Amino acid sequence: MQYAPNIRIVEMTCTGNTDHRVLLQAFEEGADGVYVAGCMEGDCHFLKGNIRARKRVNAVKKLLDEIGVGGDRLEMFNLSSAQGGRFAQIANEMTERIKSLGPSPLNKSGAKKKEGDA
Repeated sequence: MQYAPNIRIVEMTCTGNTDHRVLLQAFEEGADGVYVAGCMEGDCHFLKGNIRARKRVNAVKKLLDEIGVGGDRLEMFNLSSAQGGRFAQIANEMTERIKSLGPSPLNKSGAKKKEGDA
């Protein structure tokens, strides 16, 4: 199972701990796209963590659309820990999606410098 080497994994005890600020900070720090991989709905060890995470992801997607970054750069997927192949497939699908969208408007390193900029 292989996926793009530019994927950076941030492990958390539960996707329910994924806060709006964590998602937005990833974009502020230069991520062109982010996806949250949580356990199957109805199968959360912490009861409703993945449901809370999905609501937060959807709220941040709307915000990204409103500010012109694009909600398509953020997604949430539900899968079990036994679905390593599916995880790799999602990673590759998201990589292709982000490539087609191009660099995030917030990603200063991905934007071309104007003539005369240092």
